[in-house]
Amino acid sequence: MIDALTGYVKATRGVVRFAGEPVTGARPHRLARRGLVRTFQSVELFNELTVEENLTVASEPPSMLAALGAVFTPDRSDRGEAVDWALSVTELGDVADRYPTELSHGQRKLVGVGRALARRPELILLDEPAAGLDTEETLGLGERLRRLPEHGVSVLLIDHDMGLVLSICDHVMVLDFGNLIAQGTPAEIRANPAVIEAYLGSHSEGDAHH
Repeated sequence: MIDALTGYVKATRGVVRFAGEPVTGARPHRLARRGLVRTFQSVELFNELTVEENLTVASEPPSMLAALGAVFTPDRSDRGEAVDWALSVTELGDVADRYPTELSHGQRKLVGVGRALARRPELILLDEPAAGLDTEETLGLGERLRRLPEHGVSVLLIDHDMGLVLSICDHVMVLDFGNLIAQGTPAEIRANPAVIEAYLGSHSEGDAHH
């Protein structure tokens, strides 16, 4: 769904609207310029660049060559406001000068989020950000994501980790094999029988089914 919303694949039907305007079929880079960005489940970082430089590359919309030029310009004295802001929001400032290979998996995931935030989006679509994270890393990620709306960034989160979804989301829509089976507040979702059966697990004959 994120691929279709952000222009990576062509939607077979329906209309995509962003900020009230139709954007169906728009290219990803054009949507990014309008404030709609995404992350990817597989975090592909530039391992030869520091965290700060990874965010700088992402913050330069015109072209990759221009962004790389900004990274390696000898007299470049600051990161730029957007990169500083993204480092602050993700709390990655302490590792800004480290390389991705020196980070934990959870920190690498945050760098992926930081790269998207460096574009100063209005809406960020997160594709399975908790995939591969342990419980502590997921909790840390959730705390940071929960604060994004305070910084003017709306969030669409897609994840199978129901604990993460129910702990940070205001409105939840539950899909089961492509069918919408429930939507509402986290409290309403927790009490929904269809969701309990499909996602949270049901107990029968003393056995737990997940």
